[in-house]
Amino acid sequence: MHKGTFIELCDLLSPALKRMNTKMRAALTVEKQVAIALWKLATPDSYRSVGNQFGVGKSTVGAAVMQVAHTIKDLLISRVVTLGNVQVLVDGFAAMGFPNCGGAIDGTHIPILAPEHQASEYINLKGYFSIVLQALVDHKGRFTNINVGWPGKVHDARIFRNSGLFQKLQEGTLFPDQKITVGDVEMPIVILGTQPTP
Repeated sequence: MHKGTFIELCDLLSPALKRMNTKMRAALTVEKQVAIALWKLATPDSYRSVGNQFGVGKSTVGAAVMQVAHTIKDLLISRVVTLGNVQVLVDGFAAMGFPNCGGAIDGTHIPILAPEHQASEYINLKGYFSIVLQALVDHKGRFTNINVGWPGKVHDARIFRNSGLFQKLQEGTLFPDQKITVGDVEMPIVILGTQPTP
């Protein structure tokens, strides 16, 4: 990550992460909280190892990761993961040979450590513990919608049916009512996806 990007991220997260010093201890700076979280999320290092790297305890690492992740989700995801101009999406996919398409969807498994409770729910079909990330991307591969957190055992179709994306598609609020005729069938804006494995 470039230094300028890091500084901008800290500035954006600062209102929610800034803490006051107490008589018992000095608060972690926003920069240190963000650095700890980014380091942990970007490496396979243990909480203890990251704590040693930054001179804090492993529980402080865990707290920083959770606080920064929640703050990013609450403050920034909607600014970064956005549908944008639908006509640009449709034109982009049309140039690739997919007319009247508003996105491509798929799921991926993010490996995790076995949770203490309900571990069997997190074992996916490939035999490792994971959570599922469902993502809709535009014609350039940029995220336009994400849904993350379902246990690895859960089928892609169930995740999709329970997503905000599915609800918006059902309500007809995600894309404008823009249809084209293919053969003799009127086709609304669609999303591309692969058939999930059973």
